[in-house]
Amino acid sequence: MCGIAGFVDLKVSRPAESLANVVNRMTQALTHRGPDDSGYWVGPEAGIALGHRRLSILDLTPTGHQPMRSVCERYVIAFNGEIYNFQELRDELERQGVASPWRGHSDTEVLLAAIAHFGVEATVKRCVGMFAFALWDRTERVLHLVRDRMGEKPLYYGWVGDTLLFASELKALTAYPEWQGEIDRDALALFLRYSYVPTPYSIYTNVQKLLPGTVLTIKTGAGSAAARSSNPVAYWSPRQIAEAGCANAAEQDERQLIDDLEQRLKQSIRRQMVADVPLGAFLSGGIDSSTVVALMQAQSDRPIKTFTIGFREQSYNEAEHAKAVARHLRTDHTELYVTPAEAMAVIPRLPLLYDEPFADSSQIPTFLVCQLARQGVTVSLSGDGGDELFGGYNRYFWGRRIWRNIGWMPRRLRAGSASMLRLMGRGRWRKAVDTISDATHGAHRMRNVGDALQKLADIVDVASPDDMYRRLVSHWKDPAAIVLGAKEPPTVLTDRAQWARLADFTQRMMYLDLVSYLPDDILVKVDRAAMGVSLETRVPLLDHNVVEFAWRVPLSMKIRNGQGKWLLRQVLYRYVPKELVERPKTGFGVPIDVWLRGPLRDWAESLLDEARIRREGFFDPKPIRQKWHEHLAGRHNWQYYLWDVLMFQAWLAQGGSTVGQH
Repeated sequence: MCGIAGFVDLKVSRPAESLANVVNRMTQALTHRGPDDSGYWVGPEAGIALGHRRLSILDLTPTGHQPMRSVCERYVIAFNGEIYNFQELRDELERQGVASPWRGHSDTEVLLAAIAHFGVEATVKRCVGMFAFALWDRTERVLHLVRDRMGEKPLYYGWVGDTLLFASELKALTAYPEWQGEIDRDALALFLRYSYVPTPYSIYTNVQKLLPGTVLTIKTGAGSAAARSSNPVAYWSPRQIAEAGCANAAEQDERQLIDDLEQRLKQSIRRQMVADVPLGAFLSGGIDSSTVVALMQAQSDRPIKTFTIGFREQSYNEAEHAKAVARHLRTDHTELYVTPAEAMAVIPRLPLLYDEPFADSSQIPTFLVCQLARQGVTVSLSGDGGDELFGGYNRYFWGRRIWRNIGWMPRRLRAGSASMLRLMGRGRWRKAVDTISDATHGAHRMRNVGDALQKLADIVDVASPDDMYRRLVSHWKDPAAIVLGAKEPPTVLTDRAQWARLADFTQRMMYLDLVSYLPDDILVKVDRAAMGVSLETRVPLLDHNVVEFAWRVPLSMKIRNGQGKWLLRQVLYRYVPKELVERPKTGFGVPIDVWLRGPLRDWAESLLDEARIRREGFFDPKPIRQKWHEHLAGRHNWQYYLWDVLMFQAWLAQGGSTVGQH
């Protein structure tokens, strides 16, 4: 795991020293991603500079230094990530007579040799891994930017005049001396809707995220206009995978499918356990992380190191469940109970960690567990991806149930019901629910009913099931009315031409989550939190062989009897007793709603000050202040809406306000 940065100037020739100074300035901003080594390579004749920061995982010797040149001297690469099947690729190359004098045993060296032999696209199709890299072809004067299939590793690119910049994080781009970034108000509107800026957009105009599973090829000799018009080309398509998988669902019986999934997961995890540094895993005690840890421990001759964060607030605490699983599997388990003060102390670091506005509040415990793990290991495996692939989110099973119950009603009648629910308000529903819960000794099972009814009010008047899904994943429902001068641009969630052709509503939701929420929220959250403490994270459930298999699994073997992840659970039950992991799904969160009314109130009030908002000129303060007052009064829980605004305001205060004012 590393950080890369660089640029290619299409017009102005620069001396080598100038190129080196600039690219070193950019990579210095990524030191957290690679504290062990740094390097650069420049080609003055072409105006190209590649920079690299290294977190040493494989081949800790200087032979793993980057940027790295191929043996044939044609290619130079700055690589971030891991190629898990690099040994198999190396064996294939040797069988074909490409036993070039290996300088070391890094996956980067094998990747370069494969590109020199097979070509770029044929090589990345062979690769199993997570990666984002910049490859310079010295012969053709062509730059290739490549990103892994699922979007585990980030890669931004954009133009400053006739210079193309690229980097693992935006902070490296903003370190470029001629940076003229301007906040994209349209992207800001998208951020308020989703709590993240969706691919391909970034918070800055003229800067994009490279789409997962694509190669962007820039022919520097073709002229500035041609280079700017270059578009990413897909080498792997989740749409095609989803459509083909659902059209050709596996016909094996249940036992065969369970066996098949177990073997695929074992292979993925075995590959991802290869490292020349200490390795462990996050363990929440839920289905996904418990499955990963169980299969790690089954393939290890020593106790796996596992890590869990605990909270004293029982409704947010999963540490006891994780401890029970760890005890059963006999892992080397570390848990840390954090206080609200320790959790809130992370908040000032969030704008710098996440680089652009990002408002999934589980970013706080995610950072804390990464920080804990880094004290014992350099690599940690994660269970992310199980919900999207195997039907774990609640909306997958109760979304269709709600539509079945309300879809037959005239929309006007449903709109009236929504109004009644909103008039009741969260506070009144909560009081009524608490009264019933206390009488039945069931308060712990009904603590979120008020919030659930508020969500229900938002979706009962939708026009279609697909409209319901968009409402479910939206925070601000009309963000362009909040962001001054903004218009929401199209995304994969609004452009139906980008959707997989899937007849089933639940499968469509799973697909859209796979190509939006997973790469743009979940994977961003984990990557930035982990790299902020120089920890490499790996996600074995997102091995593309597992992803392709999951789409061939019939929906009835994912969701059964109102419960998700049926097939994945059957694998886990072979290693962990059902009673240790069977419980209602909970999020990895913190009580932001309570904190905003208490210890975070003054901080939030400062950022949401009406005069300040008007002076900054990005938001209409009136609807924001209204929600803030309603939240403080307890009439509604607007934590998600408010956290979106607060994360932008905090980001703006830590540097965003100077961008575009050069």
